[in-house]
Amino acid sequence: MTKIPYKIYIQEKDMPKAWLNVKAFMKEQHAPFLNPATLKPCTKDDLRPVFCDAVIDQELNTTDKLIEIPDGIREFYHMYRPSPLCRAYFLEKALDTPAHIYYKFEGNNTSGSHKLNSAIAQVYYAKEQGITSLTTETGAGQWGTALSMACAFYGVDLKVYMVKVSAQQKPYRREVMRTYGAEVIASPSDTTEVGRKILAEHPDTGGSLGCAISEAVETAVKTPNCRYVLGSVLDHVLLHQSVIGLESKTALDMYGVTPDIVIGCCGGGSNFGGLIAPFMADRLEGKNNITFVGVEPASCPSLTRGRYAYDFCDTGRMTPLAKMYTLGSDFIPSPNHAGGLRYHGMSPVVSKLYHDGYITARSVTQTEVFRAAELFARTEGTFPAPESSHAIAAAIDEALKCKESGESKDILFGLTGTGYFDMAAYKSFNDGTMTDYIPTDEDLKHGFDSLPKVD
Repeated sequence: MTKIPYKIYIQEKDMPKAWLNVKAFMKEQHAPFLNPATLKPCTKDDLRPVFCDAVIDQELNTTDKLIEIPDGIREFYHMYRPSPLCRAYFLEKALDTPAHIYYKFEGNNTSGSHKLNSAIAQVYYAKEQGITSLTTETGAGQWGTALSMACAFYGVDLKVYMVKVSAQQKPYRREVMRTYGAEVIASPSDTTEVGRKILAEHPDTGGSLGCAISEAVETAVKTPNCRYVLGSVLDHVLLHQSVIGLESKTALDMYGVTPDIVIGCCGGGSNFGGLIAPFMADRLEGKNNITFVGVEPASCPSLTRGRYAYDFCDTGRMTPLAKMYTLGSDFIPSPNHAGGLRYHGMSPVVSKLYHDGYITARSVTQTEVFRAAELFARTEGTFPAPESSHAIAAAIDEALKCKESGESKDILFGLTGTGYFDMAAYKSFNDGTMTDYIPTDEDLKHGFDSLPKVD
């Protein structure tokens, strides 16, 4: 049998020419987004003041299994794609496990993460529509960085609302965005009505993605020829990220491997949804029995402890209502170091698949995550982002179960990016000052009490 290489690169000619729309494979669609004023399903006209027309069409598309990737986007992808699928031989040896561990590495671009896959698509469509400026939010900074790169490439102005605690922890990530031409504002800020309201109610808050979304949406709506773009959660973002899963499947198919377990970190659901897309499509058609595992921080446990309900996607309650697993739009997570995984809700697609039993979920504490990151860095040589390390922790757990049982399984996880801007987090771990915060039921109650009353 041919030994599987340490790194598998598919050929450029085999790169995806179309994204995979997992919704077209689902037996039942997730509940529609609702207009908060009428509580009726959102139409394209409802969404036009906020989003670009092309992505609205993708958001509402439930029938096309494949959606063509425009040539302009595919040409940009060639700058950094295909990304490598790696066999974690050294980690396997350190764990003394019979499991085979693979990871799809999305950190081989300047943004340092998978976020560029959707950023370039959304800016491309904005440019095609004649939009001159965009707004967005960013948590850990990967999305803001990716979008800054894409906007610089196409000559579109960008304003980024960065979660305040992340802006404080990762000032150099902010400088990368500014170098690419973006204006970066720590959120919540006094530059918007909703920001001032949040600061009045929570003057010491470190912010949240929900807060930053509110500010970005308000600015987009009030600015001429401007639109808002989102880096996770929404269906069209998961669609763009399916390039991750499609490349992974093509690479594994070259060696006749079908994973037994697919693992991804979960904040809003974009990288996880993109990684699992083609494997989930096959699962929905009865072609495999893969176990899908979404891993989230114990401090922001939307899947494992949230409620499946309609909720606002932002703290300021300006966005449409989405049915998803949520901790409530008023939930403000603790300022942990997994900045990209601090969103109160989960992708409606991922939520529906989880609710229907196709996905499992688990939560892990910060110290568990960084122990896994340390082992991975020391064995595999790649310095992982805290977000990615949630998936690493779960992959290690599954590999150790194989060691106990003597069963060999093929495990695939998503390594979404690198951790070089997360040195404050690693310093805290190395110094032994890192703490674990797990919200109590009483802590969660405040968020749940904020859920809108929708039948």
